[in-house]
Amino acid sequence: MKTIPGTGEIVRRAWQSGAAVPAFNIPYLPMMEPVVQALRDADSFGLIAVARLEWEKFEARSLEAVRDEYERCKDTAHTRLHLDHVPVIDEDNRRVDFESILRRALDAGYESVMVDGSRLPLEENIACTKTVVDMAREKDIPVEAELGAVLGHEEGPLPPYEELFRTRRGFTDPEEAARFVRETGVDWLSVAVGSVHGAVSAAAKDKAKVRARLDIAHLQRIRTAIERPCVLHGGTGIPRACVLDAVRNGIAKINLATVIRQPYEKGIQTSVETGRQNVYQTVRAVLRDELEMEGNASHVRNAEKGGQDA
Repeated sequence: MKTIPGTGEIVRRAWQSGAAVPAFNIPYLPMMEPVVQALRDADSFGLIAVARLEWEKFEARSLEAVRDEYERCKDTAHTRLHLDHVPVIDEDNRRVDFESILRRALDAGYESVMVDGSRLPLEENIACTKTVVDMAREKDIPVEAELGAVLGHEEGPLPPYEELFRTRRGFTDPEEAARFVRETGVDWLSVAVGSVHGAVSAAAKDKAKVRARLDIAHLQRIRTAIERPCVLHGGTGIPRACVLDAVRNGIAKINLATVIRQPYEKGIQTSVETGRQNVYQTVRAVLRDELEMEGNASHVRNAEKGGQDA
């Protein structure tokens, strides 16, 4: 009987073959089933993800509540469960007991986890990430971390996007990235190359995202420096051609949140079912039109070494 590969192996295979795995964030529990159904109906593979802020500032309730809902509707041929941003210092500049949260996630059965020390100095980010990598190795679970600063979750308005892009504010430094992955052993690295997160404050969460773009040449330098899968956070609102170019140049996981959250929030003004239908239709459209990932489930699960590493 053929063994179904774990999340780490799937993302590694996607990266080696020049493909990527989408991760859909679930800030409201009723969103999960339509996301899973859309992935199944499109014969696509994706991660179901939740970040700490989605149970702190939205209605995901807890990482255990998300796990329970996932167990009810999961499809292991098309999905895995991922714990997204667990910050060491959060968007409100508060210190977080990140080790306790990540231990809970590992005990709850999450199949990959992310520690976010991007608001820390490099040395401390390395130390905190290494602690989590060592913890996760006990269960053979892959770890994602972030180096650089993908902005947008903080309170208050962002500076003008063109200024951010021109000055490369927060961009991941390739040399620091090489040291970071060498000293932490992290499996995937979230990199800052031009994307921004969707706003999460009550005043701004329903506003359209900035139309961002990516510095592909900078991404190429990072890919060469670290030689392992890169992750794109803030995947909503980036032109399709730019995203696909990034996938060809080392992005193996793409986080998507605002693109499905806002249609759900708009739909539930009519009914929860309308919100759920909006989520389903949006995921299908994103997989088909934005990411070109329809029908890729078997390819992502079974891809052999090739593509950029051939």
